[in-house]
Amino acid sequence: MIEEKKKIVDNFGRAHTYLRISLTDRCNLRCFYCMPEEGIELMEKSNIMTIEEIIELATTFRDLGVDTIRLTGGEPLVRKNFGYLVEELAKLGVTLKITTNGIMLDKYLDLFQKIGLKKINLSLDTLDKAKSVFITKRDYFERIIKNIETALEMDMEVKLNIVLIKGVNDNEINDFIELTKNKNLTVKFIEFMPFKGNKWDWSKGVGKQEILDIVSERFGNIEVLQNPKHSTSSNFQVKGHTGSFAIVSTITNPFCADCNRIRLTADGKMMNCLFANSETDLLTPMRNGGEMNELIINAIKTKKFSRDGMDVKMDADHYEQNRSMISIGG
Repeated sequence: MIEEKKKIVDNFGRAHTYLRISLTDRCNLRCFYCMPEEGIELMEKSNIMTIEEIIELATTFRDLGVDTIRLTGGEPLVRKNFGYLVEELAKLGVTLKITTNGIMLDKYLDLFQKIGLKKINLSLDTLDKAKSVFITKRDYFERIIKNIETALEMDMEVKLNIVLIKGVNDNEINDFIELTKNKNLTVKFIEFMPFKGNKWDWSKGVGKQEILDIVSERFGNIEVLQNPKHSTSSNFQVKGHTGSFAIVSTITNPFCADCNRIRLTADGKMMNCLFANSETDLLTPMRNGGEMNELIINAIKTKKFSRDGMDVKMDADHYEQNRSMISIGG
């Protein structure tokens, strides 16, 4: 039994039960909204958590009440010994999820099925091959589409993550909705968010209401679905469709009030928020034999209520001090 005093609760009474672990800052794509144009300075190998350290920290968080772990990157599937790691994490008794670009998914689907990992978020910002090459600067589109189809055939719970950027892929909103007609998947539209080096401004953004207007004009009746507890998205379904769609409205309609998420970067830093520009080093104290429980419990007390204090507007002086998206882990 987890002692009440050891649960990870912030000063707003929010219990944090969901941990996102970045396994690496490396990726086999170069999406411009994630990776700065000039690239990033990759972390020194000695500063990256080892497989054993990831398992140890994940166990500590589990013992403090975390019941869901999502593996992210960079691209998590490029991490050496990924198969061993995911098998060991599955033994913790938590719900395991993964966010991937899908390129290497075929190598691990059988393993995922074996260990019960069924929840896969897959980044796919366009259904057009040429545009995919423009966005990602790599040509893996057909392989990714094939891996999505295979995952659906294996009854995986697939969500497609689509970062909407005006003038780039906003004309494909209804093409993605069309996928939900006969496929049991969720397409998740994500408002363009600001990170260090991604040249963000909201004139490139597509907001929640605009998305709903575009979908309803084409498809008519949209059913509002009940959002799961702690959901980061508003969830909908076109009447008669097999699948559903969701909108992550971080900019126009933040969902922070019910937040239960913590992030752990590949170099072992705990981040209380995606936009946080302060971090708590867990890896160094752990390597030195330090007491981790109180460090984690105290770190969450510094969490701000919404978007790391950017309650009204996104402030470039704030988020430009943060890491780039690829080194946070989404």
